[in-house]
Amino acid sequence: MPLPQERTYTIEDIYALPEGTRAELIDGKIYYMAPPTATHQRILNYLNTEINLYIRNNNGECEVFPAPFAVHLFKDDEKYLEPDISVICERNKINDKGCYGAPDWVIEIVSPASRQMDYGTKQALYLAAGVKEYWIVDPMRKNVMVYCASEDWVPTLYRFTDKIRVGIYDDLEIDFTEMEKSIKM
Repeated sequence: MPLPQERTYTIEDIYALPEGTRAELIDGKIYYMAPPTATHQRILNYLNTEINLYIRNNNGECEVFPAPFAVHLFKDDEKYLEPDISVICERNKINDKGCYGAPDWVIEIVSPASRQMDYGTKQALYLAAGVKEYWIVDPMRKNVMVYCASEDWVPTLYRFTDKIRVGIYDDLEIDFTEMEKSIKM
C-alpha cells in the first residue's frame, strides 16, 4: 500500500487562510503561529518604538514593520515569513502585500512554540536571503543572540542587562535594562 503524499502548500494557500490566521510558509509547508503573550507584545512594542524614534530623529530612510507583516524572502514564493520586526532600508522592496527580498534587520521574539524555528530554520533562511542583521530575543532566558553579516554571521550573546549596538547603524544602541524596567518583566 503506497504512503499518502504530504500536500505541498503555496502562497495562494496562505492568502486563502481565514482573516486573522497567522501562519508562515516554508518550502511548501504551513506553520501556524500561536497568539503572542503580553510579554512578547511588550518587548515588541518597546523595540519597535526605540527603532522608530531613532529613524525619525535621524531622518532615516529605513522603515520598521512589526508583525504581522509579510516578508517574501525569495522570488520562489515558497518562503513567506512574518518576523516580529522587520527593518527595511530599500523602499523598492515594499508594496502593499509586504516585503519582497531580505529586510536589512530582522528581530524574532522567542516563544516556547517558536524556539526551534527562530534558532534554527529562520536563522538559516535569513542568512541565505542576505539579511544584514538578525536578533533573537529570548524572554525566558533573558538574552539576545545577535547575528551580523559584517561579523561573518558568528553569533554574539547578550543579556537583558546589556546595551546592544545595532550593526546597521553607527550610533544606535538598544538598552535592554531600560526595556526590562519599562515593561516590568
